[in-house]
Amino acid sequence: MNALKSILVAIILAITTSFQAQTADEIINNYFENTGGKENWEKLKGIKMTGVMKMQNMEIPFEQIMMTDGRQSTSIELQGNKMIWAAYDGETSWSRNQMTMEAEKNDNEATEKMKNLIKDWPSPFLNYKEKGYSIELIGNETIDGADTFKIKVTKDPIMINGKSEPNISHYYFDTENYVPIVIEEAVQDGPMKGKTIKMSVSDYQEVEGLYFPFSQSSELQSIDFKEFDIDPEVDQALFAFPEGK
Repeated sequence: MNALKSILVAIILAITTSFQAQTADEIINNYFENTGGKENWEKLKGIKMTGVMKMQNMEIPFEQIMMTDGRQSTSIELQGNKMIWAAYDGETSWSRNQMTMEAEKNDNEATEKMKNLIKDWPSPFLNYKEKGYSIELIGNETIDGADTFKIKVTKDPIMINGKSEPNISHYYFDTENYVPIVIEEAVQDGPMKGKTIKMSVSDYQEVEGLYFPFSQSSELQSIDFKEFDIDPEVDQALFAFPEGK
């Protein structure tokens, strides 16, 4: 019995030591290697994503375009009508008023927040040092029944109501496949400020050599992606504020 206990302890120590031997950079390097290679991610110019967002008992088809130069556009379909809901052309960000459905330019603070978000695409870990981010391996944690590496990401502070606020996220990487399966972020504004939102990420699938999660869900909403289009040809009109309309 003592011999069996010794063997079990040795196995546990070996596994624990293996986990501790990992560094944050090694985990990130494995992540990129397992999802298509860092060089291929760096070559990415843009993505068009289509899918369905579910929230408040509603299903909203959407199309989102994200370009590495910062341009982005989100179109949704409501009651059979498709419209651009929010966009950024590299200088001006705008969105539709939920009451009037009219396009309105965002204030400087909202625009700066969008510029910060651009650095997270296609991954906050891609060349994170050049972005001014820092990462830290917090340790190992079992979350949703899976063994994970918990990594803390500290990004650029953001302005909320004129005050600089910390911008920190936690990513939980599956220890087998080295991909994020849960992302935790604190709500920084509005009635839910201070509450931590946990988003589950799953169903990784290959698209032209790169792997993307086709499912994301939190207590607020869920997103099922139907298609990823790599380096799409896009019309600048999709990003521009609709002057005079």
